[in-house]
Amino acid sequence: MKLWDAIMIGTVALGATLVAGAQTVFGQDRVEVPLPDVSQLDEAEATELARRIGEVDVITSNCQDFGISGGEWTLLAGTGDLLAQQLGLDPAEYDRQFNAPAYALLDDPEACDRLGPDAKPLIGQLVEMGGATEPAQPEPAEAEEAPAEDGDDTATANADADAEDDSAD
Repeated sequence: MKLWDAIMIGTVALGATLVAGAQTVFGQDRVEVPLPDVSQLDEAEATELARRIGEVDVITSNCQDFGISGGEWTLLAGTGDLLAQQLGLDPAEYDRQFNAPAYALLDDPEACDRLGPDAKPLIGQLVEMGGATEPAQPEPAEAEEAPAEDGDDTATANADADAEDDSAD
């Protein structure tokens, strides 16, 4: 076996392992977002959704007027990973079937204007299916600032006010 073949097999195996059972995904800027439930889609619906995701991903990544946030990109990419798994496609085959044709769209000078407006409605559809563009849990810094478990955050405010009064004396 050639070294390159071994590297590719390892990469595909690692990718399949990461995709298996994924309900959240890390993407650009390490944003973690909930992913939609695609398990109820039949093969034709899953294939059509994967095609649309591939197109929107390429357009939003390459057309200046249609950029999206890291959370939106993560939602698209993670949903694509779930669809690949559902359709029984390894990452390379998914790329050949959906991403390669989408990149061919960039040869059309009107593709950005024609397909760019589809990005937000598709992202909205994925959110309606249970996905999100924001993290499901607060960041660690936000969690530290959260109110006490009993829900009474006035104790902290009163203690701070008392400390200020003591320092004023």
